[in-house]
Amino acid sequence: MNLIIYLIAGAIVGYVASRIMRTSSQQGLLIDIVVGVAGAFLAGYFISPLLGVGTINDAITIPTLLVTLLGSVILLAIVKLFTGRRR
Repeated sequence: MNLIIYLIAGAIVGYVASRIMRTSSQQGLLIDIVVGVAGAFLAGYFISPLLGVGTINDAITIPTLLVTLLGSVILLAIVKLFTGRRR
């Protein structure tokens, strides 16, 4: 049951991050989940030790969702930097 809750939280965080970075029209629900989970992983290694707040892997609270959102936004910024926009 926890896995389903984490996937739903990851999807919500990934969707919000994709809206913030304006990449929501380029990706679907599965990519939003991947971005949310990968953002939680990234935040767990780099952001959580700096702020002293856990990620959604620890507990699903507002501070942990915000840290995971920050990790997801950073992940999307890195991807956007390397892929760039071709016109």
